[in-house]
Amino acid sequence: MKPDQLDVYAAFTAETTPEFHFAYQALGDLHGKRLLDLGCGPGETSIFLANQGAIVTAVDISSGMIRVAKRLASQFDLSEEQLTFLQMSVEDLGFPDASFDLVFGSNVLHHCDTDRTGEEIARVLKPGGRAVFIDPLGYNPIIQIYRKMAFKVRTPTEHPLLYRDVEMLSRHFKHTHYKEFQLMTLLIFIWFFFGERIHPSNERYWRKFVLEGKRYSKAFSYLYAMDKFLLEQIPFLRRFCWVIVNVCDR
Repeated sequence: MKPDQLDVYAAFTAETTPEFHFAYQALGDLHGKRLLDLGCGPGETSIFLANQGAIVTAVDISSGMIRVAKRLASQFDLSEEQLTFLQMSVEDLGFPDASFDLVFGSNVLHHCDTDRTGEEIARVLKPGGRAVFIDPLGYNPIIQIYRKMAFKVRTPTEHPLLYRDVEMLSRHFKHTHYKEFQLMTLLIFIWFFFGERIHPSNERYWRKFVLEGKRYSKAFSYLYAMDKFLLEQIPFLRRFCWVIVNVCDR
């Protein structure tokens, strides 16, 4: 993965990512807040959040990802005080208790032991702090098929979240709530396969969905309007969404 192929702003600004818009609002005012970005990957979210005024410490278990993230960050005018990258397991965070005001994670919980990670997150959060996580939800049969087909770009231990994982996570916090996103909008994934003939093992659909959001914005707007209506009128359908955002208050 090369830094020049990455877009720091896309996830939080694309028309096709309402889950990121919701998560960003849930984080609240970032100015001067100490924020831990868990499983930062190549660093796009870390840099975006630092650019919004947070004092970001970003961790990832992969030394390769940390190297990419540092190269990407070098393109921005950010000091080490504003943004620091460290190689670290999210299940064993090497920080003192109550170190952070906020914790953020995108596509990280489903790679981890949810209970152990939740315990660590609660430990490093200050009282009154908040953690916000965006992860895949594991009930939609279309997504299950997609995941089996995309075996080349998956790790063997990852597991999309189930509601029992959400319940397990909530035990470590004073208050939690969550919201599901992306139901009918998944039809665009089907278009990727049948219309554009892109195999999910050759290209990550979710990344294409984000980076080429403008290309699909018209179709997405119609499908997302359907989502809002269906998920409000038939709550049971929420479990079949692609994404869940967990908001956890310490």
